[in-house]
Amino acid sequence: MMFFSGWHQPNNGPSGCFEFPYCMISVNRLINRKSRFSVQQWILDSGAFTRIFSGKGHLSVKQYAKEINRWSQNGVLLAAVSQDYMCESIILEKTGLDIPTHQNLTIQRYQRLQAELMALNCKTYLMPVLQGFKPQDYVSHLQQYGSLLRHGAWVGVGSVCKRNGSPAQIEDVLMAIHLKRPDLRLHGFGLKKTALQSSIVWDILYSADSMAASYQARREGRGKANCPKTALKYAHKIKSPAQLSIFRK
Repeated sequence: MMFFSGWHQPNNGPSGCFEFPYCMISVNRLINRKSRFSVQQWILDSGAFTRIFSGKGHLSVKQYAKEINRWSQNGVLLAAVSQDYMCESIILEKTGLDIPTHQNLTIQRYQRLQAELMALNCKTYLMPVLQGFKPQDYVSHLQQYGSLLRHGAWVGVGSVCKRNGSPAQIEDVLMAIHLKRPDLRLHGFGLKKTALQSSIVWDILYSADSMAASYQARREGRGKANCPKTALKYAHKIKSPAQLSIFRK
């Protein structure tokens, strides 16, 4: 499984991100940036949670597509995450909408972004996102996407990061998706070691990301929240569980 270190300092200096073999950076950190930065393989995140929770809302489809195109030749941009609508209660309360509406908006945004990127002749892979809360919600969203999710697609699984303390809930969500579409390469957003220690979670996922190292350093007051070595140490601790699961590939 590929583990992407979430990073908020896309600089060329000592707090930059070139040291990470895999890195995820939010578009929120790049909107006002003019110069390129050193990075290896990375994913551009839409910053969806932060933007919706803050009340700002998504960037316009046109602006986000331009940002994807602008950064497509910076390092090796493996994918850009589509602009999804999370389904945790805290976000539903912010928007005043329900899960089916968020699911529908997520698909609409994905289709509009695809069209914009095509118009720009941008070849960067746009990662669709599955949303829901209960396992059956995600299965329903799969059905709503239909043929939009091609065989073997790399697909994000949203609204799971707040459940790191309950790996069994994440297992249930991933198993429900995997049983319906075992061909999909699933990416888990914001998953910490506590969740990735589950052999089921590890074996089903193709990739995952987390900013846990930075958050932990900040909480402990160690002054290393902006130190890539701290994040690298955390990433190196992410290892395959010894226990086998029925999903072992």
